[in-house]
Amino acid sequence: MSNSNSEAPLSVTTTPKKSLLKRFAPLAVIALALTLFFTLGGPEYISLESLKQNREILSAFVTQNFIVSILAFIGLYALLTAISVPGASFLSLFGGFLFGSVTGGFAIVIGATIGATLLFLAARYAIGDFLKAKSGGNYIQKFEKGLKENELSYLFILRLVPAFPFFVVNFVPALFDVKIRNYILSTFFGIMPGSFVYASVGAGIGAVFEQGGDVKLSGLMTQPKVILPIFGLIILALIPVIYKRFAQRPVT
Repeated sequence: MSNSNSEAPLSVTTTPKKSLLKRFAPLAVIALALTLFFTLGGPEYISLESLKQNREILSAFVTQNFIVSILAFIGLYALLTAISVPGASFLSLFGGFLFGSVTGGFAIVIGATIGATLLFLAARYAIGDFLKAKSGGNYIQKFEKGLKENELSYLFILRLVPAFPFFVVNFVPALFDVKIRNYILSTFFGIMPGSFVYASVGAGIGAVFEQGGDVKLSGLMTQPKVILPIFGLIILALIPVIYKRFAQRPVT
């Protein structure tokens, strides 16, 4: 005699994992775009020599098409940042030369922030889930915990310290579960000092070219007049970390 109350087999629904092709598609697009950039001779167009040879044409175009020019510059800066093209400092000089220290500086910051955020999202989509699955109980988890306790301060410091390459600081936070809001804020404000330094150099680069001089970028970000204000900002960013560390110490 069959039991009418027999339990039906349980059905388990699982969320399918992203295929490798779909997972790594954003990074593959970035790698392809970077390859095309070098294959098509991109570095030749973003260089001091290129700016020197084409400064009059560029200046005339900006004068006649200011809004289009600044939007195109921001878009180009975002694209090159997203695909991690080295030597973005040269494009920063273009921004200062074409739009001046202030407008050019903000255009650099906006473009770089957009591009860095795109790279951050692509990296998180590609390897974020994998890293979470592999990070239980090891050093990565401890580092992530410390990062999340003072997330904004740590991210801000990473942006301010000139020792870290820009594309590295764009990519590494994606390996950890940081908030996208904090990433964007720390990027936008953290890159401002360096961006305005390069924009100010770019704003005066035309006169240097007219006099037949050369522009030297080596050591620019380590000069006392540049590094001391940045060092002060680093100290300010560390204050919440230091305060929280001492506030958590037990009172004896």
